Amino acid sequence: MPRPAKGARLHKYKHSPNWYILDTGQPRRSTGCTSRSEAEKALAAYIATRGRQGAANEPENVTCGEVLAIYAEEHAPTVAAPERIGYALDALLPFWSDLKLTHVKGETCRRYGKWRGKSAGTIRKELGTLQAAMNYAHREGYVTTAPTVTLPPKPEGKERWLTRDEAARLLWAAYRGHKAGHLARFILIALYTGTRKDAILRMGFEANTVGGWFDLERGVMYRKSDAERSTKKRRTPTRIPRQLAAHLRRWKAEGCTWAVEYHGARVGDIKRAFNKAVEEAGLENVTPHTLKHTAVTWTLQNGASIWDAAGYFATSPETIEKTYGHHSPEYQESALRAVERGRK
Repeated sequence: MPRPAKGARLHKYKHSPNWYILDTGQPRRSTGCTSRSEAEKALAAYIATRGRQGAANEPENVTCGEVLAIYAEEHAPTVAAPERIGYALDALLPFWSDLKLTHVKGETCRRYGKWRGKSAGTIRKELGTLQAAMNYAHREGYVTTAPTVTLPPKPEGKERWLTRDEAARLLWAAYRGHKAGHLARFILIALYTGTRKDAILRMGFEANTVGGWFDLERGVMYRKSDAERSTKKRRTPTRIPRQLAAHLRRWKAEGCTWAVEYHGARVGDIKRAFNKAVEEAGLENVTPHTLKHTAVTWTLQNGASIWDAAGYFATSPETIEKTYGHHSPEYQESALRAVERGRK
């Protein structure tokens, strides 16, 4: 019985510094790359442009690398944040690239999780991208059916939030940090508005095509520009608190174009500076998203209704109630009164 074709794959010859692409029935070709990661990209590009004609193929004849390449080429450019798909593909390809779709089963998915050694949340996101790629290939007629990935259990939502003393320590660490003044601005905006990290880092003082902006004349914060695509992460406008507005006016008067900038340029990432400030403040289990948890928690503790908090923080009332509702002074108040009335 003839051996089944292995499909397109990478191979490294001892006599050459470059990686090669081997494909059954095709001449070998050099990727021109000496690193495995760059060669993976060349392989994905090769697969993406090879043999797209004809009827849908059976899963046993298609590799995961092929459907991931199709997904990257055709679907990723249409989404609001294609780089997120790119991050997932960088993680998935080394393990899944040469495996057929028929290899996607519970055991293989669990083995991938062990191989990655990351959190359950990260594994769920990456395998979710694999599932989306297979579904896309099926929907577009490249394969006859899409297997189902097995995801690890969904982790419980993180409820870590900062006390006011912890927030003060974090802000002080950011203010005094070397070349980290921009971080303090990020923290202030996050604590007052509960806006997500990526949206804050795209905020300007005038309407722009990159992201949202602060309309200081009307006192409104627009979390996204008109040119940006809408996503599942709601980014509706919200009013600017007067305390934050005072900071924003000062920053704008200093000549800033962006809310979070360094030497006149918009800051693209605050991860390193944020982690350093967290360490210097003596805090644990704190991420930029913790600031949103903090903003919502403080707001409910100060008496805001779940409905108003949902509108202000661009988060569904269901999520507010499920994740933060117990912080409200009125949490289970009517039930508590009913229980107390029924007990002598």
